[in-house]
Amino acid sequence: MEHEAHISYTDTNTLPEIPKDFANQAFQFQELMMMYNCAIREVRTKLEVLNDELSIRHKRNPIKHITSRIKRPLSIIQKLGRYDAPFTVESVEERLNDVAGIRVICSFIDDIYAIADMLLQQDDITLIRQKDYIQNPKPNGYRSLHLIVEIPVFFSEQKKNMRVEVQIRTIAMDFWASVDHQLKYKQDVENPEAVSAELKECADIIAQTDARMLAIKNHIYFNEPFHKSWQDKLEKLDLPLNR
Repeated sequence: MEHEAHISYTDTNTLPEIPKDFANQAFQFQELMMMYNCAIREVRTKLEVLNDELSIRHKRNPIKHITSRIKRPLSIIQKLGRYDAPFTVESVEERLNDVAGIRVICSFIDDIYAIADMLLQQDDITLIRQKDYIQNPKPNGYRSLHLIVEIPVFFSEQKKNMRVEVQIRTIAMDFWASVDHQLKYKQDVENPEAVSAELKECADIIAQTDARMLAIKNHIYFNEPFHKSWQDKLEKLDLPLNR
């Protein structure tokens, strides 16, 4: 953009000062959000196709459900502020990788890595960054596999590569993350260190439960042909579970 107005970020709890040229950027911003929405639909369709195929080939759906979201404008402004970046369309595209987000909920841990690998094998998906918080949980106990992927989206007059954050986790991991998200916004908590330690312990228990559920699933379906073919596929992949 020709003019780049910096925004005051001194108080992220209130709406920052609107730059003078905001009206001139409004259309470009609206168009960019449309493009992110289209990118979400492209990636989501790929995941749904995989789930449909696997339900036939392997007699079960590894993906339980998929949700998606576009980051709110205020959240975008605040995150750009942490980078001391101006609120422009160019800054959003260059500095932020999580404007478009998809969350994939799976039944078992091995499903997470299998779905991620199948998605990344597709020739129009480019992996930008991967963070494995399952093998390396966050200090608070958070677990999930995070992928930043880039996908081409075709519009009437152009093809544009768009980035989407894909978070893949089990039902149990999602339960913990959802509850933790609610609790961390509670103000004036008595003895917050003890609460954090309790939440971390719950996360560890949930991780142990996930591992036990995977072992039970493998035991129950060990002799089923579809399970063997699924395990054969997993063994061919370079997954953390195989190392």
